[in-house]
Amino acid sequence: MDETALINSAQQGDLDAFNTIILHYQDSVFNTALRILGDEDQAQDAAQEAFISAFQSIKSFRGGSFKAWIMRTVTNACYDELRRQKRRPTTPLEPETSDGEEIDSPKWMEDKNMTPAQKAEADELEHAIQHCLDALPNEFRTVVVLADIQGMDYSEVATSARVPLGTIKSRLARARLRLRECLRSFEELLPQTFRLDNEKSR
Repeated sequence: MDETALINSAQQGDLDAFNTIILHYQDSVFNTALRILGDEDQAQDAAQEAFISAFQSIKSFRGGSFKAWIMRTVTNACYDELRRQKRRPTTPLEPETSDGEEIDSPKWMEDKNMTPAQKAEADELEHAIQHCLDALPNEFRTVVVLADIQGMDYSEVATSARVPLGTIKSRLARARLRLRECLRSFEELLPQTFRLDNEKSR
């Protein structure tokens, strides 16, 4: 994918070029929104808003990391959603659909070769992680999602969050500490998957 050429075309109003770019980032955008908001429907709405906003404002993109730019758009959409709610959303450890059925693990955690016991363990880990993410302040949750889940480097995270690099490093350190403390309560539940006591030895 010649991203630069596609961006140039999209800036001239080429919707097909824009859609080609978005197809490359749509999973990352949705997963980021899902981790920040903790709700699939809200994440879908935020992702859609982010893509509309990105198309409307793509002429303002002046180079650099397009991923950082699009992630800033989706985090802004998530913050707008949180402001509308006027409260931080929470996700139960065993989230359910409107029909009362337990939600399966997200696709990125699925493994067709998993045994039922391994899948159950993965489900528990997923729920524990989201529970602890939901407990973080918004600004902490965002930097953890961008850096540790989306794999963005610190400078990209700083661009997305529009805060200095030093602030990103500080927030990440504090957020990771809070996550470790929160996840300690799940160590007995997940003895094989997540061993914090052995962290320093790795």
